[in-house]
Amino acid sequence: MRIFSGKWWGNTAIQPIIAIHGWQDNSGTFDNLAPLLEHKGISIYCIDLPGHGHSSHLPSGQNYYIFWDGVHYLRRIVKHFNWKRITIIGHSLGGAIAFLYAAAYPDDVKKYISIDIASPSVRNTKKMCDILGPCVDKFLSYESKSIDEMPCYEYEEMVDLLYDAHNGSINRQGCEIMLKRGMKPALHKKGFMFTRDPRLKTAALGFMAIDQVLELASRIKCEVMNIRATSGLKLDNPEYYDAVLDAIANQAKILERHTFEGTHHLHLNDAESIAPNICKFVMA
Repeated sequence: MRIFSGKWWGNTAIQPIIAIHGWQDNSGTFDNLAPLLEHKGISIYCIDLPGHGHSSHLPSGQNYYIFWDGVHYLRRIVKHFNWKRITIIGHSLGGAIAFLYAAAYPDDVKKYISIDIASPSVRNTKKMCDILGPCVDKFLSYESKSIDEMPCYEYEEMVDLLYDAHNGSINRQGCEIMLKRGMKPALHKKGFMFTRDPRLKTAALGFMAIDQVLELASRIKCEVMNIRATSGLKLDNPEYYDAVLDAIANQAKILERHTFEGTHHLHLNDAESIAPNICKFVMA
């Protein structure tokens, strides 16, 4: 049985904002922000994408195309609950999924908020072609590993690994929050292991070229808020960030641009700084 997991904050009798986390993160990334929205009467459903948190991994042999997959999963959720004119808040990968969904279904999205990303990651054509073979081989190598070969660690080691892997983007308290859904007891030996699917590391096959992204941006009609961190995501082509937002602005009903002091995970490290703007935008 496949499991699609999440956390619902607020009144479950009303249609919630759908919150989507970043790549290899989980719905715990909103644990500091969601209560602040709930306090204002906003309902928010924070999902674990497949391969993340408490959701099931994809079956053996099936690859992750993280951006495109997200549109499929989000559409399933919306159809399941029969929600109309949805509002989405997404961090990083989640913000890119919100962008794609708003472009694919422009009449079905009322608003979306994107945290520290403007669109799916843009790569030049040569780089995307160069990584094709290595990504496939890396995927196969992860898939061939047995459960006994999966590394496990003591709790403090898990916190250290996550903290170091994010290179200062998440503080240690944030790492502990993320690990509530990001780790589980190891069955084959003493200690803990990460819940995320290691095959997610090969998800680069889902990247896009700038012409695709700009065409999609031109189709977005809803209200959009973009929140950018001063020490945020490092991009191959940083000039594309504003170019994408400019393309959205040409067609979108509203585009708000905000910049806050902080790292890529500012919504987790310092949710209080961005919550007022988000609440105002959602409730307007």
